[in-house]
Amino acid sequence: MLQKFKEDEQTKFWVDNDGVMWFGDRLCVPNDPTLREAVLSEAHSSPFSIHLGSTKMYGNLKQHFWWNGMKQDIATFVGKCLTAG
Repeated sequence: MLQKFKEDEQTKFWVDNDGVMWFGDRLCVPNDPTLREAVLSEAHSSPFSIHLGSTKMYGNLKQHFWWNGMKQDIATFVGKCLTAG
């Protein structure tokens, strides 16, 4: 069964049986710039979402992923894209 970090209603972080951390039903992306860059690059350059702006990209990613500062990281990433920015 799943282990909760805290039973507090406001804390939705938990770790599954494989040691993967989740925030509610969203995968927590570790504080690894290379990994986060890979997630952003894949989401931004995917044939299904080619060069979305930061608002749409955040809307898509927040359904599946979470990390502290994600919205700002997306805005910065999109701002550096010559096609989308």
